[in-house]
Amino acid sequence: MEPEKTKNDLSRRNSITATAAVGGTTDLADPGVKGAEAAKLPPSWDSVADVVIVGSGAAGLPAAIRAADGGASVIVVETNYDIGGHAIISGGNTPLGGGTSAQKKYGIEDSPDLVFSDLTDWSIVQPNGWPDYRYNDRAVMRAFADHCAQTYEFLVANGVRFKDIPPDNQGGHNLGNSAPRENHLTWTRGAGLESPNARGGTSLIRPLEASARAKGVRFLLSYKMTSLIREPSSEQEAGRVIGITARYTPRTMPGQTTLLKSFRSHGNIEATQPSVHIRAQKAVIIATGGSTSNLNFRRMFDPRLTEVLQVAGEPYTFQDGSGELAAMAIGASLWGLANQILENGDNIRTQRALATRYNYMTWGLESPIFPLVRATGLSVKDWQDLILVSQVGKRFYDETKGDYPHGNVYNEVNPYTPNDYRNNENIKFNPTKYNFFNAAVAMNEYSEPPDYSAGPVWAIFDAEAVEREKWEVAPPYVDPDGYFFSANTLPELAAAIKSRYQAAAMDGATLRATVARYNSFVDSGTDLDFGKPTPKYKIQTPPFYAAWATPLVHDTRAGLRINARCQVMDMNGRVIPGLYCGGESAGGFNQHGLGRCTTQGYIAGKNAAAETTEK
Repeated sequence: MEPEKTKNDLSRRNSITATAAVGGTTDLADPGVKGAEAAKLPPSWDSVADVVIVGSGAAGLPAAIRAADGGASVIVVETNYDIGGHAIISGGNTPLGGGTSAQKKYGIEDSPDLVFSDLTDWSIVQPNGWPDYRYNDRAVMRAFADHCAQTYEFLVANGVRFKDIPPDNQGGHNLGNSAPRENHLTWTRGAGLESPNARGGTSLIRPLEASARAKGVRFLLSYKMTSLIREPSSEQEAGRVIGITARYTPRTMPGQTTLLKSFRSHGNIEATQPSVHIRAQKAVIIATGGSTSNLNFRRMFDPRLTEVLQVAGEPYTFQDGSGELAAMAIGASLWGLANQILENGDNIRTQRALATRYNYMTWGLESPIFPLVRATGLSVKDWQDLILVSQVGKRFYDETKGDYPHGNVYNEVNPYTPNDYRNNENIKFNPTKYNFFNAAVAMNEYSEPPDYSAGPVWAIFDAEAVEREKWEVAPPYVDPDGYFFSANTLPELAAAIKSRYQAAAMDGATLRATVARYNSFVDSGTDLDFGKPTPKYKIQTPPFYAAWATPLVHDTRAGLRINARCQVMDMNGRVIPGLYCGGESAGGFNQHGLGRCTTQGYIAGKNAAAETTEK
């Protein structure tokens, strides 16, 4: 940690207070003065930097590099044993437009004004009727529009390589109608400890990590922020955020030693204390990645999101809402709450990997966290190979229909006139096509208090489906501990299903009747119940299987209120000095993915480095 002389030189008076990240109350008339249980600090700091960043993902790393470029010393605090957050296990699709060098190379006309116009167009709605951009904060969107092309060039300058192809719509959500803006990372499949899972996001994170370390950014790993430290406010000025407290949080893998350090240890801060106090001489930036893993936090926006729904990114990264809670405890406001319930884009994912709890993707056996994951999961090539049933054993939907509509992208509305109510005339409304999630969470048979959860969704299939899909239906490809079951008869299969999320045992007669009725639809070629197009395959050859197929929560699109500079604001609309936020922990922006995170990290880092604390 820091030399003793440095610690003593930077000691603060005992009147400085730290407000706990949870459980505190705040006087909205004077945030920062009265926190419940304000605690006096020890007379020294364990470590010091100009800018302290909490989180090392798609927002945290650009913030760190941009702050270092601005002449600031930087410490990144990360709760995990390694860096990357959700971004490192993402697909690596990066929506950035506004006139990037890639767009110009391929003759694509775009500008900041077009980005801003697209992403604030109130007239655009999805085929299910939900609006894409109506609830975006215009100040936040203007800042994104003005900086997204700069961010693209910044990423390239710091070692990130994109495929040399025209930007497109592939994998894009809520990108705007006027120009293609989705860029794709160039990557090769890694292995071993190089990545928690070999996916495209690795090729964003590892180059940014290397650049940050080369520029002197230091990393404190396995420490979780527990509170923000803020000076008292006065009648003349609001109290400034001057640091954080953090708690040591080692992660132990079953059958492995505790993973404590980054696999690239150069530049890490070696800390052994159970808790530390870290001084931020200019600013703290919250880049903790959102709140979807926090059950009670996410249910503030949508009570349907009960514990049966798993979360994208787990178990490598947990979007626990810690950044939001810590900021709220010192008076910060939440913002853009409507965006969290919009049923478009990647807010909720439905048709994902089967037979594993962590079903955001199929996990590689080489992953260092595979002992936690326990099963790769089964990828589905043809959703005609199975049926989906509720915890009661009844079908409820056409299995071939999947996620929400992806969100408006280039040329989806044609012809298109910005901010014209007649755009709706060019949208093909089809609400029934995108109701899988609503059907899955609305079912109430077997549900129990206090949450009345709909319970799990199970994929039911037979031995012939296994052969068609070329699945391995044994560990480590499936998880028989609550997420995958087999039996020689359908009643036996229903009895075999044991899950902590299953409110009561599935009735064997019900499951048998469900399958018999579905098989009759295969004979007739018509699904009379849910309109599945020409059902192809009977479920009739033992053994029979039940695999976890429950939807999962993905994006956080509501979070802390920020302004155009990514400064956090309080409940009275005032800036909290010295506190910034970007990415999924920030509110006011309905877009999936790496574009908003990297851009807001870029903005926050630039402005944090330019902070002055002179009075």
